[in-house]
Parts: sequence; structure tokens; C-alpha cells
Amino acid sequence: MGKNEKPLKLTQSTEYQGPKGPVVLVIMDGVGVGNADAGDMVHKATKPHLDWLEAHTVKTRLKAHGTAVGMPDDGDMGNSEVGHNAIGAGRVFAQGARLVNEAIESGALFEGEVWREMVAQCKDKDSAMHFIGLLSAGNVHSHMTQILALVKQAAEEGVRKVRMHVLLDGRDVPPTSALKYVDQLEEVLADLNEEHDADYRIASGGGRMKITMDRYNADWDMIQRGWETHVQGKGRGFASAREAIETARAEKKGVIDQDLPPFIIEEDGKPVGPVQDGDSVVLFNFRGDRAIEISRAFDEEDIKEFDRGPRPDVLFAGMMQYDGDLKIPRRFLVSPPVIRRTLGEYLARSGVSQFAISETQKYGHVTYFFNGNRSGKFDDKLETYVEVPSDRVSFDERPWMKAAEITDKVIEAIESGDYRFIRLNYPNGDMVGHTGDLLAVEISVEAVDLGVGRLMKAVKQAEGILIVTADHGNADEMYEIDTKTGELSLDKKTGEPKSKTAHTLNPVPFYVYDPADSAKIRLSEHKELGITSLAATSLKLLGYEPPEDYDASVVEVG
Repeated sequence: MGKNEKPLKLTQSTEYQGPKGPVVLVIMDGVGVGNADAGDMVHKATKPHLDWLEAHTVKTRLKAHGTAVGMPDDGDMGNSEVGHNAIGAGRVFAQGARLVNEAIESGALFEGEVWREMVAQCKDKDSAMHFIGLLSAGNVHSHMTQILALVKQAAEEGVRKVRMHVLLDGRDVPPTSALKYVDQLEEVLADLNEEHDADYRIASGGGRMKITMDRYNADWDMIQRGWETHVQGKGRGFASAREAIETARAEKKGVIDQDLPPFIIEEDGKPVGPVQDGDSVVLFNFRGDRAIEISRAFDEEDIKEFDRGPRPDVLFAGMMQYDGDLKIPRRFLVSPPVIRRTLGEYLARSGVSQFAISETQKYGHVTYFFNGNRSGKFDDKLETYVEVPSDRVSFDERPWMKAAEITDKVIEAIESGDYRFIRLNYPNGDMVGHTGDLLAVEISVEAVDLGVGRLMKAVKQAEGILIVTADHGNADEMYEIDTKTGELSLDKKTGEPKSKTAHTLNPVPFYVYDPADSAKIRLSEHKELGITSLAATSLKLLGYEPPEDYDASVVEVG
């Protein structure tokens, strides 16, 4: 808290003092409200408890994408990072994609000290500038326009050698669209080489779920494979990225981009782009969760998770600082949003006990992201955070994930009477949704529904209140939709619907279950609300007046 900031303390409501039991906020990750078509696995799933909530409780739909969560425009899908930022912040903040766009458009990024330092090193030492990140227009971790802007600016400023290390998406964009982005990049690099007499090339790559983009310390082998591929130039060699991708697809029928194996580009039997002393390295992803571990590998003097071998002496920078408390990385090109006075901070400063839980894949979302990109707790005595270790298998093989274990621990927390506010994330709809396996996705939603049903019983017994919602859609739209007709998009060759593994633009559900009818809940008069309104809603149900600048509560009480 800054010197001139007032202490944070909530005002008790005169209308309602809160329930006898806790307020429990359930975030069903990736479970949006779709069109009830063939690709809507949320609709198709057997989900008696969610269906009961739909029929018998106060309900509405909330926006979870675009400007409602701080993205540049309403064509941008939401994601778990910005979704949990929005839920925890209680109001809209400009998020990574928008911040980077503004910094590029204004020139502030290129005028910044870090960019100038990195360019100067490449020019002074005649060394390479490396760009590592997700080659995609998904706008969740990165965007092609930003990537190309960085590369073009490097050429304009006289950097003679650039090496691109491209991670292939197929998750936030169509599942086999990698060549579209590779070809676009290759065309730009060729033009820059000709115009500036430069040496700009793709040097390595691989699927985002195979190398480099692990998160929450779930699988450091991914980081080691990425390090060996990008930094050391080790791996299976090809003449071009296109050849590598086409070969992998031919060798493993049906493989999607996120699962493509790592590759390097060779010339005369040697890798064209290992990272060497004196180089500069930019990680151009703006989202933090899948950027932290590879950043640590470049930044930290000692790292115990894997053997890096000789660590090259380079200038390394992230597009943003992915963890402000832990200073990861030390150098960054664009400052992340500063989100203070979050729901969690208000509750802690007002003496409200809290419990937060998910499994590894989304643990950081109900803690770090929910708290405004802040590591640690606001009050150790009032807050309990629990991480249930995720299985290290493909999620289509375990679509139930750890929903049962999460539910067990939440029920224990409810029955303990120790907590007034409990928040949890069921990752299933999102993590399994990204696999594209429709049966597995259907089962994942059913696993979440089973957990919700168990929580309903526990909340009823404790005379608490249950809020059930989501951070964005995914499982609700597993086939691509033609934006012009609104119908399913069909593959021209097979006539079958095109698979979709990305997040959706659909709204998310909102249900409030108050079995004791203690709050006399009704929908507020405010329309077109987004998930930022969940913070004010939670405070209302806890018996507090929301801060004046929080987005309006979805409900009224009393």
C-alpha cells in the first residue's frame, strides 16, 4: 500500500449481514454457454446439477471476452489469465494484448531502455537478436502483428542477424493452422533480408504443449526440451519449418499443432540459430503463466530443475514482467497492468478469512492472477491456499482431472467453519477442451457437474451461498462456427465439421444458490454485465458494500 493510500476496509451492509455459512465461488474454467449445436459439449453433457441450477435459481449470463475483460476489442476471446484478473479486480483493466499494442503504436516500447540496450548490444557485437514465443494470432499469449512489428523494427534499427524460435499453437487458433503463420513470417523475413541485406531466419520450433511453454512447474521436461532446441540447437534438423511441420504430420496422422515435435533448422549439417554469448533474446509472449519457467532458465544464476549446461551470456527480456513480486524476468519491454485493491485484498484487510484451491494447472489463477498478478498472500493468518498436484498425462486421458480431490478439500473447508469466502477453479472444461477430444470434453463437464452437486449439498448443510460461473468459454464450442452464417464450418475435403480447440466468444453462466434463502437474492437492474461484476456480487452476498469504483453487482440482496 502506497504512502498516500487509505487503509482498505469494507463497510458492513445495513441491508444484509451475510449468510451463516461461507460464500463459495465456483469457477468452471472453460464452461461457457454455447448454441446447443453438435459442438456444444456443455449442452450435450449429462449435468443434472447445472440443469437444476438453471431451472431453479437466480441466473443470468456474463460477458467474459473482449473489452469486458480488458482485451483490445470484442473480437478477442477471453482466457483464464485475464478472466481471473477481471474476477478478482472487480473492474476492467487494460490487459497484456492491449498494453503491448499501445506500446508498439505509440513507439514507447522501442524508445524504452531495455529495447535500446538489446539493439545496441547486437549492433556493437555484430550478434544475433533471438525472438522466442508463440507464433499465432490467437491474442491469448501473443499476436502476429506484434511479432512482426518487433522484427521489422529490429531491421529498421540496423540489427543484421535475427533468429526466430517459433512455438506452434493450434489451441487458441485452428488446430492445424501453423503453416499459415509460418508462411506469413517467412515472407516477411525474406523481404527484410532483401531490403536490409540482413540475415533473418527461423531457427527452431515445436508444439507449445511439447516444449518451452510449461506452467506452474507442472513439467520442467518441457522447458529442458525447449532449452535444448532453441538455445543449444540440438534436435532433429530440417531445411525449413514448413518441411519440419509437413514431415511431422505425415509421420503421425491427426497430430495437431500444439503437439508437433521440436525441430531445428540446419544448413550444411549445422544449426542456423543456437543462442551464443553476446546475443539478445526476447520472449515475445505477453501472458505470464507459460512464460515464467523459460524466463527463469535464462535469468537465474542457479536453477535446480534441469541441467542447462553452459548458460550463454545474453541480454534476456520478456515482452512483459510475468511476475512482479518475484521480478521474473528482470528485463521486460512493457509494464504489466498494476491491479491493486482486489477482492482478495479488501477481504484480507477487513478480517475476512479466505480459502483458495485448484489443481496445478489453474492454481496460479485462483491465487496469483485473482490477486492482481501478485504472488503470495495478503494475510497469512486469514488466507489458506491449496494446490492439488495435476496428473502429468494428456488431459483427454484423464478428463475428470482432479475435480473430485478439489471438491473433497472444499467440502472440508466448508464443514470446518473456518472460512467466510471460498474460491475454487475446476480446470476440466478448459484443459480437456484444448485437446479437441469431444468424448473426453463431454466427460470433463460431467466431472465438474458432479463436483458442483456435492458442493450444493455441503453449502446447504452449512447454510452458505454458492455462486457458480466461469472465466471464459471453451467446451461449449468444439466445432468452428461460420461467422457469416452462424452454422458449423465444414471441411471442404471431408464434409465434416472443423474441430475447434480455442476459447470462445460466448458468455458464461451465472447461478446463485442460497438454500436457506437468507439473502432474498434478485437480479440487479444492471444489464450486459461482465465477469468483473463477480467481485461486487461476492461482497454483497458476504454482507458488505462494494467499493464505489467496482463494476456493479449482478444481484441485489435483502
